[in-house]
Amino acid sequence: MSRKHPIIAVTGSSGAGTSTVKEAFEHMFRREGINPAVIEGDSFHRFNRVDMKKAMAEAEKTGNSHFSHFGADANLFGEIEQLFRQYGETGRGRRRFYIHNDEEAQRFSHYGVKSGEFTPWEDLEGNSDLLFYEGLHGCVATPEHNIAQHADLKIGVVPVINLEWIQKIHRDTKARGYSEEAVMDTILRRMHDYVHYIIPQFKSTDINFQRVPIVDTSDPIIARDIPTPDESLVVIRFRKPDRFRVDFPFLLQMIKDSWMSRRNTIVVPGGKMGLAMELILTPILRRIMEDRRSLMG
Repeated sequence: MSRKHPIIAVTGSSGAGTSTVKEAFEHMFRREGINPAVIEGDSFHRFNRVDMKKAMAEAEKTGNSHFSHFGADANLFGEIEQLFRQYGETGRGRRRFYIHNDEEAQRFSHYGVKSGEFTPWEDLEGNSDLLFYEGLHGCVATPEHNIAQHADLKIGVVPVINLEWIQKIHRDTKARGYSEEAVMDTILRRMHDYVHYIIPQFKSTDINFQRVPIVDTSDPIIARDIPTPDESLVVIRFRKPDRFRVDFPFLLQMIKDSWMSRRNTIVVPGGKMGLAMELILTPILRRIMEDRRSLMG
C-alpha cells in the first residue's frame, strides 16, 4: 500500500460487470481532475488467443480439463504483483494491452497487432495520480504472490452466479460471436479456477457490490434477457466501514428505498447502483487524493 502512489483494484469474474464500476470511476476521475494510469487485467494473460488454444489442448492431453484464464498457469501473477509494488514505491511501471476484437485492433493499428494479440510492453507515463486496475485478479493472494497487499482500495463486483452466467452468455454470444454451447463449455472449464482463484479474493476486498435479480434466473442458459437494473437489488458490503468513514444515515437519506440488512451492509435498488457508487466512492477517492497531495507537497 502506498499513500504517495495509491492503487485502486476492481476485481470480478468474466461477465460480472466490472466495466460498470470502471465507468463510474471514469466519471469521478474526470470530475475530480484525476489522471489515472489504467491497467486492464486481460493484458496479464500469459498467452495470446492462438497460443491459449494450444495450451488448452496440451493440458487436455495430460488430463487437465480445467486449464483456464482464471488460473495461475494462464496468467502472469508475478508481473501484476511487480507492477503494483513498483508503482506503489515509485509511481512507475510497465503495461501492455490485449486486443479483444477488430475494432480495438484498429485503435492500436500503429503497433501492427491483430485481434487476440498483445501490444508491446511499454512504460507508464510518469505523471499519473494513481493506478487503476480492472480485471480478474487484482486481489489475488497465493503462497507465491500476494497482489492484494499492495492495493489501497479493493472493490469486488460479485453478481449472484446465475446472473453472472446470463451476463457472460449474452455478452459472448452477441458481442463476441460465440455459440451458447461454447460459452457454457468455457464456464464449466473455469469452475475449478473460479473456486480457487476468483472467489477467495472477495475475503480481502474493502467493498463488494453484488447485484441480485428479483426475477427468475433459475436456468441461465435459456434466459432471453439480462435482468434489468429495475429487476434487481444491489447488496453493498463494507469490510471495515470505519476505515472509510462510511456515512450510512447519509446514504439512506440520499438513496430512495435503500435499507440496512446488516451493520456493514446496505441494500439499494438496482437502478440506483451508479448513484450509490458515486456517493460512496467519491468521498473515499477525495481523501486518498488529499492524503497524496499532502505527502507530495
